[in-house]
Amino acid sequence: MKIRKAVIPAAGLGTRVLPASKSMPKEMLPIVDKPAIQYIVEEAVKSGIEDILIITSRGKTTVEDHFDRAPELEDRLLKAGKIKQYEEMVRISNLANIQYVRQKETKGLGHAVLCAKSFVGDEPFAVLYGDDVIISEQPVCHQLCEAYEQFGKGVVGIKEVPTELVMKYCSLHTKPIMGNLYEVSDMIEKPSREQIISNFAILGRCVLPSSIFTILENTAPGAGGELQLTDAMRTLAITNGMIGVDFVGTRYDMGNKLGILQAIVEVGLKHPEIGEDFREYLKNVSKNL
Repeated sequence: MKIRKAVIPAAGLGTRVLPASKSMPKEMLPIVDKPAIQYIVEEAVKSGIEDILIITSRGKTTVEDHFDRAPELEDRLLKAGKIKQYEEMVRISNLANIQYVRQKETKGLGHAVLCAKSFVGDEPFAVLYGDDVIISEQPVCHQLCEAYEQFGKGVVGIKEVPTELVMKYCSLHTKPIMGNLYEVSDMIEKPSREQIISNFAILGRCVLPSSIFTILENTAPGAGGELQLTDAMRTLAITNGMIGVDFVGTRYDMGNKLGILQAIVEVGLKHPEIGEDFREYLKNVSKNL
């Protein structure tokens, strides 16, 4: 079944990047000249997604404004003869059918996804975590959608990460199928060192059947007293099995200061407008390191 809908949870407070996120949603932090969330929306659109629901929270209206039309700005660009910039502003507002719902209390990623129940209905859907920008030739969301269409099971984007990060993320029980595809039969959120199953963790993307909502409604609060999406996916993995895709792409954690800097540097080096000048600048700076 073709995946047509995507949910982007973007309600977090961004405490790891304060004070920048005090007045600006972390999802709006720029990577060179585009806010992080635009990269995520564009990835979904390039994957064939038609309808997107962004889960927001208080103080994040700038996310909605970014994907809306801006008549005054557009008019000024036209009058100034800046046709290319005008066309880009209009393109952004026409990327997809984007809707918004507020998560009134930040009760965890599972609770945020549960807010999408009426939007999703009985279709499978993609979840693209609002903290994670992933740059790749083939959109990672599309890599996961292909696996869902092939196997008809929930799919998670996975990578092997250092043990310290496994304890911050989650740990998966995996069995190779072929190539970069794995069977996932168990998982644990934020494991202690003794609980680690493997160094494979879920990073930023999944495709889920609508049955996940019933599971979420019957899942007790987990790590941090929050409703954890991983706990619900564990039930799915144990009962139905899931597929892990060791995706091809570079992930940047936009809720992390180093991740933000890495994204800016690596995307900046490939930027068609400033890439070469930026490369020369970095070469000069590196002489003093």
